Amino acid sequence: MSAPYFVETLARNGDVLHRHKVDALPIRLGRGYDNDFIVDDAHCAARHAIVEADEDGQLVMRDLGSKNGMVHRGKRTSRLVVGGDTVVRLGHTTLRVRPADFPVAPEQLDRTRHSWEGGMPGLVGLFLIGVVSVLTVWLNDTQTFQLIRYLQALAYGIGASVVWSGAWAFANRLFGRHARLGRHLFIIGCGLAAITIFKLVSSALAYAFSFEVLTRYGSHVAIMLAAGMLYFHLSTVKPNTSHQFAIVCVVLALLGSGLTLISNEQRSGRLGDELYMSVLMPPAMRMAKDHSVDEFMGNVSAMKAKLDAERIKKVKDQAAADDD
Repeated sequence: MSAPYFVETLARNGDVLHRHKVDALPIRLGRGYDNDFIVDDAHCAARHAIVEADEDGQLVMRDLGSKNGMVHRGKRTSRLVVGGDTVVRLGHTTLRVRPADFPVAPEQLDRTRHSWEGGMPGLVGLFLIGVVSVLTVWLNDTQTFQLIRYLQALAYGIGASVVWSGAWAFANRLFGRHARLGRHLFIIGCGLAAITIFKLVSSALAYAFSFEVLTRYGSHVAIMLAAGMLYFHLSTVKPNTSHQFAIVCVVLALLGSGLTLISNEQRSGRLGDELYMSVLMPPAMRMAKDHSVDEFMGNVSAMKAKLDAERIKKVKDQAAADDD
């Protein structure tokens, strides 16, 4: 270990708050002004600790008889061998000591996408949220027009989205140094718009071409879109760990789909979300071939024969069980 040495004050997330250069050993730490590193903490003693080299050339931190001592990994200690990654708490202050030859990590690739942040993405996100809120009310409105219902939906949608994005911005500020509120608003706006567009398009295609699978299993696509929205939130907070976040979001999406299938099976005995296509649209949108009454009655007869066979088999099995 070679001089000079650097005493670093750390935040809770490990970020360096302050770095102080000391040219030589020993390094005296405490609240007093005669120290090499002044710890501005009421829970530190005037002369709290000292860092010096032992007989083997290692850096050692010793407590100088303070009331609160030194804490390393949750345990109080009076003497500690200090490496470049050793974190010690003096009072309420967390710090570490590193020599000038301490190796630093390789330069990270900048994945922040700086052009995708600021006020413009936030405004676009708010616009999309507002459109989704108003469109949802309009599609489900069966009463006479009342402006207050649309204004309430708009206020609730934007308010909830701002709270959601604000929580992510707080996490972004805590773990990634910058809040990036605009980007988080853009993410949730795009996510809600994608889910709404999928529901509208899938319902129209299902009705027009009798693609019932789109309505019976559409919730799984919505789950995947929500997982994608979660991925972009997480990768905004920590862009250099996006691969790990992708795996986590895929696992969450598969788990959500599995739980949905189990819930459907328990509720209705079927894996699908709906037993029938509940969305009705204008007849002019129907593109699939119409089925005749005779074809329908034939299907009913085939279903009746199958149900009668199952009923007879069940009666015979019950009779055999009673005889035993």
